[in-house]
Amino acid sequence: MTEPSMPRSAQLQERLHQLVPGGAHTYARGSDQYPEGMAPILTGGSGARVWDVDGREYVEYGMGLRSVTLGHGYRPVVDAVTAAIGRGTSFSRPTTLELEAAETFLRLVPTADMVKFAKNGSDTTTAAVRLARAATGRERIAVCDQPFFSVDDWFIGTTAMNAGVDAAARSLTTRFAYNDLDSVEAALSGDDVACVFLEAATGSAEPQPGFLEGVRAACDRHGTLLVLDEMITGFRWSPHGAQHVYGIRPDLSCWGKAMGNGFAVSALAGRRDLMELGGLRTDDDRVFLLSTTHGAETTGLAAFLAVAEAYTTGDPVARMEDAGRRLADGVRAAAQDAGVGELVTVSGRPSCLVFGTRDPDGRPSQAWRTLFLQELIAGGVLGQSFVTSAAHSAADVDHTIDVVADACAVYRKAAEAGSVEGLLRGRPVAPAVRRTAAPRRLP
Repeated sequence: MTEPSMPRSAQLQERLHQLVPGGAHTYARGSDQYPEGMAPILTGGSGARVWDVDGREYVEYGMGLRSVTLGHGYRPVVDAVTAAIGRGTSFSRPTTLELEAAETFLRLVPTADMVKFAKNGSDTTTAAVRLARAATGRERIAVCDQPFFSVDDWFIGTTAMNAGVDAAARSLTTRFAYNDLDSVEAALSGDDVACVFLEAATGSAEPQPGFLEGVRAACDRHGTLLVLDEMITGFRWSPHGAQHVYGIRPDLSCWGKAMGNGFAVSALAGRRDLMELGGLRTDDDRVFLLSTTHGAETTGLAAFLAVAEAYTTGDPVARMEDAGRRLADGVRAAAQDAGVGELVTVSGRPSCLVFGTRDPDGRPSQAWRTLFLQELIAGGVLGQSFVTSAAHSAADVDHTIDVVADACAVYRKAAEAGSVEGLLRGRPVAPAVRRTAAPRRLP
């Protein structure tokens, strides 16, 4: 493919690096997550399409780090938010919108008795940790070996990017392995864990039969609370969350992302006896649960109500999954036709697909991932995954499959040569959460 010209994007990205640490406000959106010189700066989008400052158009996947399930600029959400803005966005007392949003949320998530809204996922997951510690009188946390739960110390201290996190905080969090009940039991064996934190499933891993039920039973035996992270799975697996799909009842659950189709809104939900520890119906010491200026700001709650209406009257999950199945079948066929079916793969739930890129020896490789990303971007496909939305049309998917076919032809050329040298236009991408700026350090 012809190398795209992105002079304006490159210029603005350099300015961002001068003004914003990392050049983006989310590490996963950083330029080091894309081939060098090929990280577009966007001006907007509609449906499943986005445009950059250089006038290029892309079919986008990932959709706002999985937060947009109905499509960019989805009109009912935009209209609801516009109307809310016209009535004011922040007040000194609760509004009727807060009551309506709470009632609607609890109808969709019947495993919970109470809910409290916030603006980002980390606030709700950290509130769940604080609540679990208060309810159990314990300090240790057990978290699954899944990618991300919070920007706060209790989780970031377990990652490679733990500079600035004190040793005491790091020592209070332990890891366990997904689909491994023995590791769950080992983590809980001291009967000193306040809560177990996990996603019921991810884009690349489904629960084995009996695993989630085993986690629930282990928590009950050890007096530990079960917290489900529904940031990604909520409104992507089901409007009722992954807990509904797999039939597991958590003590607390944390929601965000697709709740607002990209607008900032999140939620902590759970059992009444736990949630009331942050309320006015308790004789125990109160928990400072969630108290944020913008937690009840009206645009996020209005967006959530419009999203809930879309899921109640239609079936966006089915549309996402239909697009995902069509895409997965097409990508597999294109890779197979190019002779790289064992090297370029696609897997996961149809609404949350991930692609795999391996070197000729069959090992996962960042350099070979970068080659694939490079060819996708050159062909007008943008995404670190193949996560779909209900707005992805047959034409969007067909265009993507055509671009993947061209990318696989380049991939085969590299595989035959045994190297990406001469085909890769810059340094490989790097993990978003890593200890050092290298291997993508800027001068």
